[in-house]
Amino acid sequence: MSGTDKPLVLVTGAAGFIGSHLVERLVREGHPVRAFVRYNSRSDHGHLHHLSSEIREKVEVFAGDIKDPSAVDLACRGVDKIFHLGALIAIPYSYVNPVDFVQTNVTGTIHVLEAARRQKVSRVVHTSTSETYGTAQYSPIDEKHPLQGQSPYSASKIGADKMAESYANAFDLPVVIVRPFNTYGPRQSARAVIPTIIVQALTGDTIRLGSLTPTRDLNYVDDTTRGFVLASQSDEAIGRAVNLGTGKEISIGDLVNEIIAIVGGEKKVITEKKRIRPEKSEVMRLIADASLARELLGWEPEISLRDGLTRVVDWIRDNLDQFRDVDKYVV
Repeated sequence: MSGTDKPLVLVTGAAGFIGSHLVERLVREGHPVRAFVRYNSRSDHGHLHHLSSEIREKVEVFAGDIKDPSAVDLACRGVDKIFHLGALIAIPYSYVNPVDFVQTNVTGTIHVLEAARRQKVSRVVHTSTSETYGTAQYSPIDEKHPLQGQSPYSASKIGADKMAESYANAFDLPVVIVRPFNTYGPRQSARAVIPTIIVQALTGDTIRLGSLTPTRDLNYVDDTTRGFVLASQSDEAIGRAVNLGTGKEISIGDLVNEIIAIVGGEKKVITEKKRIRPEKSEVMRLIADASLARELLGWEPEISLRDGLTRVVDWIRDNLDQFRDVDKYVV
């Protein structure tokens, strides 16, 4: 990490899908990076192993648990900025173990905020989610839209967001809440809808899904990570939540058709009851008003849906050995 005059930054959740892409971007931009990953006895650093050796050798990996305040405090020592992405995100699993979501997403976030306050960091970029809005009461959704806990996951993220907001108000902590709408791209888990569709389309003639009618605003991961970096540089965004989204929505059914058009062939789409969220928990429509991101961050999405999906299809085709039994529903 020598040879740069840029200060050290910390990325929590660095082993995850978006986190690993953010680490890669920050290193390419010349930042020394400390990557906080959840400890395991296998020394498995998740998606960081997908990074080139040239990138990995410039990353300091810190293994711990976001639920351990001592580990978080140690990880935050000497850093200038914190990108907080560490969280549990699997919505179906939140129905099974909501307590773990509160402990990880809410309490874990408090640990990060407290450590940031003690270490006097120059910026915390806290990761929210469009799921905090629930089903749209009006569209497109701006940052003034009510927050609705339609799943234990979304409720835990609302709690985390509000703690971040409170630290900005009560302690003048320079925190920005970045609220990405649905991000997709290479390295994403097959539990997400786009990899689920693509893997099934590449390996068989049948695609098994839940409800096909909900709509989503889909952002390619490079656009999302660029928004994170811009948020870390904008003083005007401090203390505020900022949407990252394209302002375009697509239903899951139409998304399937887009992917089939890229992959080719005839595919049968089957709706399975076990994949459908509880009725009151399903978010039926998400479409972003990202005008605040344009105003405060100078951010605009650059990657079209067709281009982004094509990139993901190509990546999954080259990495199919990482996806097994994707036609089987796993919480």
